[in-house]
Amino acid sequence: MKPFASSLFGAALAAAALSLTGCGENLGAGQQLNVVSGHIVMGATPDRPAVGYFRVEGGPRDVELVAVTSDLAQRVEMHESVRENGVVAMKPLARAAVPAKGELVFKQGGKHLMIWHINGAAVRAGKLPMAFVFTNNNNERILFDMVIKPAEGGAAGHGAMDHGAMEKGAETAAPGAAKK
Repeated sequence: MKPFASSLFGAALAAAALSLTGCGENLGAGQQLNVVSGHIVMGATPDRPAVGYFRVEGGPRDVELVAVTSDLAQRVEMHESVRENGVVAMKPLARAAVPAKGELVFKQGGKHLMIWHINGAAVRAGKLPMAFVFTNNNNERILFDMVIKPAEGGAAGHGAMDHGAMEKGAETAAPGAAKK
């Protein structure tokens, strides 16, 4: 029985050493890739998509954000507002760069999320659990609860963006969304 106990102890010690070795790889590597803040502004009416804004801090190497998903929303898309010929256009984004030790910011007037039909329970709870998918470590997923805020000042207000035109296939935002 002694040899069995001894080999079991040895195996446990080896496993602990391996796990510590894995941890040691991150020591001194600097900040890790992380979603550090974010919120959602509900659409002015239930048929309008909500808009999501957030900030990601980059880790030790360049990666790309390739998707943001939620089981409690019908659809989530990454978009970017760009000005072309004096008109603000909303364009889908397939990916967004997160520079090493830098940051990626989705904010009003730039990159943003469009989120359709958030589950009522999530709205009542005031947060939407989301998964941010990156191009590192076999498409690493970072889970983050986005705080849900009510619409600010209607469809032409600062918080709510009018993406109703996008749903019908148009590429430009409503005239009120282009003004600042």
